Amino acid sequence: MTDHHRTDEAEPPPAPARHLTVRFSSTPRRAHLARHLAVQQFTEWTDLPYDSEPARAVALVTAELASNAVRHGRLPGRDFRLGLFLLPDRFRVEVTDTRPERLPPPATPPPADETSGRGLLLVQAYADQWGCTVRDAYTKTVWAEVQLRTAG
Repeated sequence: MTDHHRTDEAEPPPAPARHLTVRFSSTPRRAHLARHLAVQQFTEWTDLPYDSEPARAVALVTAELASNAVRHGRLPGRDFRLGLFLLPDRFRVEVTDTRPERLPPPATPPPADETSGRGLLLVQAYADQWGCTVRDAYTKTVWAEVQLRTAG
């Protein structure tokens, strides 16, 4: 991966060649299902193998964003939404939750004795770009983009 950085106000991506949006109940089991769906769609749309570097990056990024939506962005009775977008040179994962006031913190290492708090560091490491967009008073979308090409 190259140019890793958080972008809060990125330009809108070009129109996707393919896209899929699915709502999930805000449970850990559904976050796990979102990860599997993202990788399945990625491999189907790109013809890249399940064990390719980009597919592994999509799996990790989706798992972290969906898990964060369940853990930190949940309101009782409200779902989270997974959006998958195949763009000309990248794959975009968007996870929308119902807590726009809880923006993700900067991806900084937690103290060494902390047992959690490293998820956004993983997103930063595996995504080429990531960020958060709040478009209304009810939701926020955390997104990440993974390049389709593999290194080398």
